[in-house]
Amino acid sequence: MGQFDDVTINYHHYQISKSSNYQINKMEISQIIPHIEALIFASDKALSAEEITELINNALGFIEDRANPDQIQAAIEGIKEKYDTEFYAFELKQSGGGWQFLTKPQYHKTVALLNGDKFLKRLSTAALETLSIIAYKQPITKSEIESIRGVNCDYAVQKLLEKDLIIISGRNEDAVGKPLIYGTSKSFMDYFGINSPSELPKINEILMEELVKATVMDEVSFNNEDAEVVADEIESAPSEVEINPESTENQSQEEA
Repeated sequence: MGQFDDVTINYHHYQISKSSNYQINKMEISQIIPHIEALIFASDKALSAEEITELINNALGFIEDRANPDQIQAAIEGIKEKYDTEFYAFELKQSGGGWQFLTKPQYHKTVALLNGDKFLKRLSTAALETLSIIAYKQPITKSEIESIRGVNCDYAVQKLLEKDLIIISGRNEDAVGKPLIYGTSKSFMDYFGINSPSELPKINEILMEELVKATVMDEVSFNNEDAEVVADEIESAPSEVEINPESTENQSQEEA
């Protein structure tokens, strides 16, 4: 109980100092924090610090003493510190361009039992390939995607749009017919826990990781199943090759 009290005290008296001349009023932070928690909890999308600042000022009606970005950021850090403790199954995370409450990784399987198929639903291989191309090549047109994949991708693109993983970000004014161009959405960044496409893992890093995995798997596989197969083949193979003298003699005559 003592540990929890310490966390609560630190949380409600959280303060930040960016310079020797700047310090946030503790009472103001304690008033702002519950409102920020309510906003983030009720929002169906990640909220940026700028959006939170505007909403807080509108909600509390500050006139002379409006909440400033530094105060909001300090309050957010205080909330994050609070929910990072072991007493909560969720945490405050910055992803998708803003802040939101997310279940901690160790409780994902538990939540999956509640949400069932909806939680476990996966994209098809074609959709994943298309999404990967868009993520790394954006902005990109559908014809460019098809050129890379080598097949028609109308259905995959439509499904990704329906799932709000990609968006139509404009048109390629320089191409014939001014085709639509696609990019990843905020929902995509939210789903993968990133704030911008630049945070995606580098392709060469992924390839290297997969190469290492493949090498390890090949060694394990050979040391077990393949070793048994090879041993069986060796045992069943004839120890000597039987030669028919007559067939050899006839073959020599034909060659002559």
